[in-house]
Amino acid sequence: MPLEPFKSSQILSIGVELELQLVNLSDNNLTASSPDLLYLLGRKPFPGAVKPEITESMIEIATDVQTSYSSLLEQLQEIKHTLVQAADKLNIGICGGGTHPFQNWSEQKISSTPRYREVSALYGYLAKQFTVFGQHVHIGCQSGDDGLLLLHSLNRYIPHFIALSASSPFIQRRDTLFNSARLNSVFAFPLSGRAPFILSWDSFVNDYYSKMERTGIVKSMKDFYWDIRPKPEFGTIELRVCDTPLTVERAAALAGYMQSLCKYLLERRDSLPTEDDYLVYNYNRFQACRFGLEGSIIHPQSYETLSIREDILATLRKIEPDAQSLGSMAALELLRFISHAGSDAHYLRKQYVERGSPEGIVDAALSKFRTDRDP
Repeated sequence: MPLEPFKSSQILSIGVELELQLVNLSDNNLTASSPDLLYLLGRKPFPGAVKPEITESMIEIATDVQTSYSSLLEQLQEIKHTLVQAADKLNIGICGGGTHPFQNWSEQKISSTPRYREVSALYGYLAKQFTVFGQHVHIGCQSGDDGLLLLHSLNRYIPHFIALSASSPFIQRRDTLFNSARLNSVFAFPLSGRAPFILSWDSFVNDYYSKMERTGIVKSMKDFYWDIRPKPEFGTIELRVCDTPLTVERAAALAGYMQSLCKYLLERRDSLPTEDDYLVYNYNRFQACRFGLEGSIIHPQSYETLSIREDILATLRKIEPDAQSLGSMAALELLRFISHAGSDAHYLRKQYVERGSPEGIVDAALSKFRTDRDP
């Protein structure tokens, strides 16, 4: 279908989507319980939105449109409380984390929605292997041109979000040596990766999307699995590279960081993006997935080698005025703590050493989600 016009939304409004794991408490494996949980949650008002995901051992929750980090965090905490109460009634667990450490993809059940059945028919086993869990962050834009400017300006900061959110070091009971192994599953899809370098919304619609639609490859923006994609029906850009953190507090902090960074970028205080910025994009993204905060990246314009951790800390310092004006300083403080203390991937590896099994990792993730304990 033709791409709808880009809806003008409140500038820098924010929203978060989280894909969450449903866990059988008897063995800590995933459980295909989303139909029962969704039925129970549908019996009373839900603070936000909740819907099925591609397999029945997952759900996706979404906040309403928010304007501040504090209101976003408040609603995420309310959603978490509602989910935990409902899950307790069904004797199942809910947790974050980008991958489950020992689930078998072949045992997963595709959700019964028409779109997911279509995706499964097209992509075969990749659909079940897509039982991975990510955080999406939406930022409101006044126009499609502003959205595309932000989308491409953010390319330089993609490693930050990957490294800070990384929570998927284990797959099939093995340490993958990646901090974010989840993104390797996303990269398997043919329409993943980066968006084409176009800064005009009219050009994007007429010179790119309409041609892609005529090929029959895509029917809507949902068919693109880009790291960042425009969502014209919402009037937002959507960041898709983050693993689901272990706590909603960290999820809110990542959204607060993105909101503050977008304010900084819209005020043109960074160099304008160019196509050449993408020369180092895949390398930088790999470094963040593989090594997390310990990785190094190449600056896309100066070609200087940078520590991801130090680059994050320098960026947090330079956007402090923006965070201050938006009321997001607490988000930046939490991200500073993570930069020094380590990501959720670091925490999960530590739990494996202390508890001695992948099942122990899941126990730790379940407890972390329920208690939301972060300094």
